[in-house]
Amino acid sequence: MADHVDQVLAQWAEQRPDLDVSPMAVIGRLSRAALGVGAELKRVFAEHDLDRASFDVLATLRRNGPERCMTPAELTRSAMVTSGAITQRLDRLQSRRLVSRTPSDTDGRVVLVRLTQEGRELIDRVLPDHVENERRILSGLSRAEQDQLADLLRKLLETFSM
Repeated sequence: MADHVDQVLAQWAEQRPDLDVSPMAVIGRLSRAALGVGAELKRVFAEHDLDRASFDVLATLRRNGPERCMTPAELTRSAMVTSGAITQRLDRLQSRRLVSRTPSDTDGRVVLVRLTQEGRELIDRVLPDHVENERRILSGLSRAEQDQLADLLRKLLETFSM
């Protein structure tokens, strides 16, 4: 079954037969898959009045345990949020009373971020919907294929030290 990327590859083969464009088969499909997955994730997050970055911050805090506080730098490293976006994201989450920020007892320059009860309740409501959405997105692949794809993507990401 041919897809858009196959058409692109065929066009390049016709126009530039001297050039091996085979990497486009993988990168093109990864790019298109990322766009499709992103749109599907966005839809479910929006149903809960969240965006992807806010979900990632709340999920990171939640999976680190109920009493665990994290610094903004730790959140940046652990969540899928850029350092430039973390302060803005935390401001929004704090204004919604989903996280709290308090100065560290040991170092006044350090701010500690923690889930509030409302933040914990929200992420606990969103998480099952998110996991089910991911399951639906991957439903065209068998479990073995999903495992194989996860292994291959892990190997690819090692290229970037991510």
